[in-house]
Amino acid sequence: MTMPPTRELPALSAAERDRYRRHLILPGVGTEGQQRLKASRVLVVGAGGLGSPVALYLAAAGVGTLGLVDNDVVDVTNLQRQLLHGTRDVGRSKLDSARDRLHDVNPHVQVVTHTGWLTSTNALDIMRGYDVVVDGTDNFATRYLVNDACVLLGIPNVHGSIFRFDGQASVFAMPDGPCYRCLHPEPPPPETVPNCAEGGVFGVLPGLVGTIQATETLKLLLGLGDTLAGRLLIIDAHSMEFRSLRIARNPSCQACGTRTITQLIDYDAFCGTPGLHDDAEARVRDLEPAALRERLARRESLQLVDVREPTETATGIIAGARCIPLGTLEGELVSLDRDVPIVLVCQSGARSGRAARQLMAAGFTQVESLAGGMMRWVAH
Repeated sequence: MTMPPTRELPALSAAERDRYRRHLILPGVGTEGQQRLKASRVLVVGAGGLGSPVALYLAAAGVGTLGLVDNDVVDVTNLQRQLLHGTRDVGRSKLDSARDRLHDVNPHVQVVTHTGWLTSTNALDIMRGYDVVVDGTDNFATRYLVNDACVLLGIPNVHGSIFRFDGQASVFAMPDGPCYRCLHPEPPPPETVPNCAEGGVFGVLPGLVGTIQATETLKLLLGLGDTLAGRLLIIDAHSMEFRSLRIARNPSCQACGTRTITQLIDYDAFCGTPGLHDDAEARVRDLEPAALRERLARRESLQLVDVREPTETATGIIAGARCIPLGTLEGELVSLDRDVPIVLVCQSGARSGRAARQLMAAGFTQVESLAGGMMRWVAH
């Protein structure tokens, strides 16, 4: 067990002693442990489903500095699981909403907000100086980015992931333990990995996994107990079963083994996901819901193609849309008119983006993807 770099331990005020009374009498924490928490700095990447319980519990526990990285706004569909935010926050920046909520939970905690997505360009600068990084992201590109940056900086990476009823948690990038690349040397094909907006997530699951991440973080900061370093905790909320699998450090791992990764790479390209690595001609053009409504109101000639599954389109589609599930799109290309603009629709915009690339690769030139998918269409 390793603890954060030694710092001068700050004194606890009378108000703090009263607030943390249950910690101060707890073996393994006490006054010195609480002072360690006050001196600690933790970065939470993502202020969504996992980031919500992590940030709330770390703030309540008295972690002195909480950094948050996000670039999203609160959507009504977030509220089923993202407890940092409320109904009145819909449309606000998640960072603004989170900062207000965390200050209400504990005004003694300093909340540092980093607006924008974590990228290969800014990750090292943002993460440097934190004692622990908690990964609350929902995509493979950012998970690999967080992992590699943590390995390069020597910062523990408290990992969590969720999908439908399943969750995972571990602690990576410890001095003698494995990293995320030891578990997943290569990312899966992007078309095989739907996100939560496409596949759904049981609302309480991020609370369960995020609370485990917060627990592991506090143990790291306090030098307390045995962490999940070297183990992967697998959670099945449907059957309420927990399994723990051993993970060994891979001597051939490019990040923590051979150390051949000496700088951050293009993680969108590595994972095969759309991102800033695309050249201008290859980028998918996003169409805002308001712009699509205007074009439909003008009765502009369009081909609306909904690439969701039948179980999804049964809940509602845009009037006039044709339903072609993404998996069957290739066989339907001959039925699409190359001279009429095509607007692709899915639940969140991810699958429609992949469908747009598929059409563009087949020579279609007038292709757009509905930004935010049906989630934003219904909300706006």
